[in-house]
Amino acid sequence: MANTKLNEVAVELIADPTVGGFTARLPDIPAYGEGETEDAAIDDLKEALRGYIEAFGLDDALLRLNSPITIRHIELNLADLHSA
Repeated sequence: MANTKLNEVAVELIADPTVGGFTARLPDIPAYGEGETEDAAIDDLKEALRGYIEAFGLDDALLRLNSPITIRHIELNLADLHSA
């Protein structure tokens, strides 16, 4: 029987300032969705996740999703990196 428990996950939404639209991704799973709106990008992400699960299995996706991640904030000046 399939697991019917809903999990809340954080979806990263990246706006494309040049072309418009959005990219949606989960930080832990290498699958991406794109769309004109945030909701369209999330719908496309769901399709990409289905493909990921077909290719690598549900256990792999769940393991990646449930792995703790660390987010670290650092001070960074991109201009300094460009001139280096």
